[in-house]
Amino acid sequence: MSRRVSQKLPGIEQDEGVGARVRRSIGRPEVARLDPFLLLDEFRGSAPAGFPDHPHRGFETVTYVLEGAVRHEDFLGNQGVIRPGDLQWMTAGRGIVHCEMPHGEVECRGLQLWVNLPRTDKMCEPAYQDLRSSDIPSRSQDGVTVRVIAGESLGAKSPVFTRTPTLYLDVTVQPGAKEFTQPVPQDWNAFIFVLSGRAEFGSSGAGAVIGEAHETLLLDRSGPAVRVAPVTGAAAACRFVLIAGRPLGEPVEQWGPFVMCSKAELLQAKEDYRNGRNGFERAPGWASFVVREQAD
Repeated sequence: MSRRVSQKLPGIEQDEGVGARVRRSIGRPEVARLDPFLLLDEFRGSAPAGFPDHPHRGFETVTYVLEGAVRHEDFLGNQGVIRPGDLQWMTAGRGIVHCEMPHGEVECRGLQLWVNLPRTDKMCEPAYQDLRSSDIPSRSQDGVTVRVIAGESLGAKSPVFTRTPTLYLDVTVQPGAKEFTQPVPQDWNAFIFVLSGRAEFGSSGAGAVIGEAHETLLLDRSGPAVRVAPVTGAAAACRFVLIAGRPLGEPVEQWGPFVMCSKAELLQAKEDYRNGRNGFERAPGWASFVVREQAD
């Protein structure tokens, strides 16, 4: 039995960061969170717009670039450029201050997912898992191509280690493809964000729902799999991401980029950042290339 689509939400573009634009899937009034996920944004922008110096604590940010490039730098000395098809899985843990900015002449477009960390990992040391496009496993079968960002699909397994068990697939369904079914543990929460084209999602027959570009489809827990099929007569492929995760079932207290389990922990995070301690020792006085270049 396949999961049914419980809710379909349109993608509405909004301002975010400095001059950037996002379509927010998770983390909006209708769906504040979908445990363990805190946010999914489809972002776009060109320099000098972007996301200058800002902190994080208590969760992971997953940046997947679709077009253009994103330049990244943090206060630990980590830096680099994320190009089309590349992935950066950043564990903020006890604290990171960084910037993420469009790089080059081409407008960048991508996805950023926020994955909550369990209380036991919220104060872990920051860490990165960087995968080039060629490092992400890809499989094709019967007109369906799957890039396995996290988890497993069609016999391929991602090398990404997920502290919070997560499935993250980039799927393209060609016109005339056969029906695609992806197993998902029945106690996990799952949703779909459509990047382009249109396809049929959920149970077959009267229960099927057509999803189109920039729409979010929330899935119930009625079955152990997610079903996708091309729309009859479709002239173009449909590309979407399927994201699922095991709920943490823990309290969530959030203030912007700080996500903890209690109000006291959240207050501590703010004070630690303000006072440069407990993971934010390098924050006072640090400035990324964005600020340095503006000062020159």
